[in-house]
Amino acid sequence: MKTIDELATQLLDSSFFMEEAVELLEKGMIAGALQRTERNQSEASKLLGIHRNTLQRKMTEYKIDGRRRKPVRKPMARAGGTKTKRAKHGT
Repeated sequence: MKTIDELATQLLDSSFFMEEAVELLEKGMIAGALQRTERNQSEASKLLGIHRNTLQRKMTEYKIDGRRRKPVRKPMARAGGTKTKRAKHGT
């Protein structure tokens, strides 16, 4: 893992402006916090140390999707329990 000084040197050598570097860092930290908290914005904002409204504003600014994914649900079992074999007709 790179140290902050190494990262700063690399960004300066790559001709990044400070505003661009801050944007990259914020995007990465917001995405990571949302992933860790399963997209719970209140928990992510606490993890980042910012107000939830600030998080939402930055998510809008950086076009970060904060919607929770709907869980995939298995179809419900039919009423009546398990399937039973039908009796043969004509015997």
